[in-house]
Amino acid sequence: MNAGEYLETTLRQEILQDTLDKIEGACYLSQYCDVFYVEDKNVVLVHWKKYCELEEYRKPLECALNVIREHPGCNYAADTRDGFEDNPLDTKWVAEYFMPKAREYGCRIIYFIIDKNNSLKEELEGQEKDSSKLLEFRYIYGMEELNN
Repeated sequence: MNAGEYLETTLRQEILQDTLDKIEGACYLSQYCDVFYVEDKNVVLVHWKKYCELEEYRKPLECALNVIREHPGCNYAADTRDGFEDNPLDTKWVAEYFMPKAREYGCRIIYFIIDKNNSLKEELEGQEKDSSKLLEFRYIYGMEELNN
């Protein structure tokens, strides 16, 4: 790891720790994904850690939907920097179930926290294309960019 990569990794860890310090509590923790409600931003944060599919992919999103339903005006943020690829069945489930339910429960904005190179650009744009009539999509580099 070169000095620039080390600095970027360290900075990301500090930002994540700062965010975690502000979080009310986790509603879902697994080896694949963690889900938190960030009260001061009124957002449910889904931090994807590595590839998963079907039930392991959908359970945290169901948890996120519960958070959105319980907090009026709550938006959704997916931290995709550590892993996020979709199984085509899950992509369809997101478009047909998750996004409409998120909208129904009051979510208006989907934030994708991306890495500097946006290594998942095609996949994220595919999700946006499938649901852009329901929700607004924003691409950001960290939690500090979230609007309250």
